[in-house]
Amino acid sequence: MVNDSSERIAAALRERVAAAAPGALLPSTRAIAAEFGAGPVTVQRALRLLNAQGLVESRPGVGTFVRARRTARPGDYGWQTAALGAPGARIPGGPAALRTAGPDAIALHSGYPDRELLPETLVKAALARAARGDAAIGRPPATGLPELRAWFAAELGEAAPAGTAPPAASDVVIVPGSQSGLSSAFRVLVGPGRPLLIESPTYWGAITAAAREGVATVPIPSGPDGPDPDQLAEAFARTGARAFYAQPNFANPTGAQWTPGLAGRVLDVVRDHGAFLIEDDWAREFGIDADAPPLAARDDAGHVVYLRSLTKSVSPAVRVAAVIARGPARERIIADARAEAMYVSGLLQAAALDVVTRPAWRTHRKGLRHRLASRRDLLAAGLRELAPQAHLTAMPRGGLHLWARLPDGTDLPALVRACDDAGVLVVSGDEWFPAEPTGPHLRLNYSGPDPGSFREAAAAIGRALG
Repeated sequence: MVNDSSERIAAALRERVAAAAPGALLPSTRAIAAEFGAGPVTVQRALRLLNAQGLVESRPGVGTFVRARRTARPGDYGWQTAALGAPGARIPGGPAALRTAGPDAIALHSGYPDRELLPETLVKAALARAARGDAAIGRPPATGLPELRAWFAAELGEAAPAGTAPPAASDVVIVPGSQSGLSSAFRVLVGPGRPLLIESPTYWGAITAAAREGVATVPIPSGPDGPDPDQLAEAFARTGARAFYAQPNFANPTGAQWTPGLAGRVLDVVRDHGAFLIEDDWAREFGIDADAPPLAARDDAGHVVYLRSLTKSVSPAVRVAAVIARGPARERIIADARAEAMYVSGLLQAAALDVVTRPAWRTHRKGLRHRLASRRDLLAAGLRELAPQAHLTAMPRGGLHLWARLPDGTDLPALVRACDDAGVLVVSGDEWFPAEPTGPHLRLNYSGPDPGSFREAAAAIGRALG
């Protein structure tokens, strides 16, 4: 451990090193100790500090020498321009939503819940148990641990109506997070240059995955209640698309949830066009005023390819998700997953299975509903009072975000900077539109840390808009 005396000696020696010639020999530890009236151990700590900073080098049995100074110069990477050639389509990265917040910032920008909303004790205990088992050293099956695949299948099967065949464990493929599952589904079900119908606005990660795979996205307007089935049918007929990506429950960013009637009409459109619905069930655990029955539970003909992730609800460190598909689509997704990642860490799979099969997991989920509700209502009330210009298009019945429509003509980059200067991190809604945005929006995460600061954040947004 470094103490104040070591720091003081290191600071004094640093000045001598700066004035000395490269390769100069420093006095012995005993001589330095005598000069500063310190013990040899304290001097050795000071020398280790200088060594870690690259200022000196110690040669056992010889002494400590001043290192040669290296002049910093900018790298010349111009040759890479010719080697790489012209770039393809620009791939959005969602950097604003992923940036790390400082310790004093009010973080409304992230897409993840605060750690106090996670089953932290369960996760740590599960990881410790998994580390003591065979999962810590073994290679799991390419499609995932059988027990975890069975759990995902059973969970979806519980929501299946009478007369609909539930999925089997063999229909489940474990993937390293839903982003990987999206990329695989877009590669297998759509392919480069072919059209993919996609809600607008929608999850920026899906927009990014489509761009990476060279898929041609076709935006389908989606409001507080979801997409218009007639517009969806027209887009299928016009483009010849064979897949539609959507989040029927608590969509990111709008929080929209499809009614059972709308879900049935959309599924009918998909079936009529012999197409796939890629259902992203990202917010299964985040219902507040409503449950989130998956649309996939109503389909046993293989039209719905279902993505279910545990990353946001269990832990960001446990990147485990599942893709559930039937028929030839399943076989192609399995082949693609094997080629892409070979397999998902057995340690993480075992830990995820441990968490979701504990009785405490169900208790955690019940309590989560009320904690999310109080945060949502607190931020919404602050905005209504202190930033009325930020109009909430709808009060979400679940999920993690509020979707605020700003006045026409709002300079979004300037607004984001002004909020940033006030210590409030927000993210422009433009990142959630696969084409031109329909207006200025903000996506605000009410599941972030320190809900007691939400009123302060709303006031900062109001001032920036004022």
